Order: sequence, then C-alpha cells, then structure tokens
Amino acid sequence: MRLLLLVLALALALTAPAAAQQQQQQASLPDIEDEVMCIECGTVLSVSNSPVAQQERQFIRDEIAAGKNKQQIKAALVDQYGDDVIADPKTPWLWIVPVAVALLAAGGVLFALRTWRGRAPANEPPLPPPLSDEDARRLDAELSR
Repeated sequence: MRLLLLVLALALALTAPAAAQQQQQQASLPDIEDEVMCIECGTVLSVSNSPVAQQERQFIRDEIAAGKNKQQIKAALVDQYGDDVIADPKTPWLWIVPVAVALLAAGGVLFALRTWRGRAPANEPPLPPPLSDEDARRLDAELSR
C-alpha cells in the first residue's frame, strides 16, 4: 500500500511542472485544434471542414492575435460555443484509472510469480524397478537384431 501511495505521489510531482509549463506557452492554432470539438459535426476541430469549424478556427486565430494564452482561449470558446466545444475530459483525475489498472496488473503478475515459484515440483511417477540380469540380456539380444 505504501508503494502504491509513493508511486502516485511521484506521478503527481512529475506532472505538475509539466502542466504549469504548458499553461505558460504561447498558444497556436494546431495545438488548440486538437483539444477543441466542432460543435456542428462533433469531431475534433483539426479534422472538421464544416462552416462552423471554419468559424471556430477564425475565432481562435483572433484570440491568438489578441495575445491570449491557451487556457484563456479555451475559456472564451466555452463562453462563445458552450461546454461541448472542449474535447478534454471533464474530470482531470481521469488519468489515474489507467495507472491504477497498470499497478493492479503488475501486482497480479508479482503474486502469480511468487505463487508459482513457491510451489513444490509436481510429484513425478516412480521409476520402474531396474531390470534383472536375465531381462537385460534378452533386451540386449533383441536390440542387437
């Protein structure tokens, strides 16, 4: 349990600086297009060619020209088009599920390895009694033919 908490704390510590750096970067249309949906067709804006998608792209370009960062542009998109425009999951902790599944799988593998390693070897059938001298001679005679 302590190991699991340590791994989760380490993951949080490593992702926090990356998230802060990402918020401070200059916004660009291709970067935002991958995280925004076309509200008309329901696809990611980067692959949509509908008239509404073109309007959304122009809106983003205008916001970039105004000097806004990525988070400000996303907030303006939500104000303009509604919550459905953002392609990001609504719960930011959703990435914990794949990490938890991977940790559980690793724990299962470790448990299985310990169980298999700790088992005694399977009972081998007893060996037949050694051949008598007469049987050994008969076998040699048969094999030499």
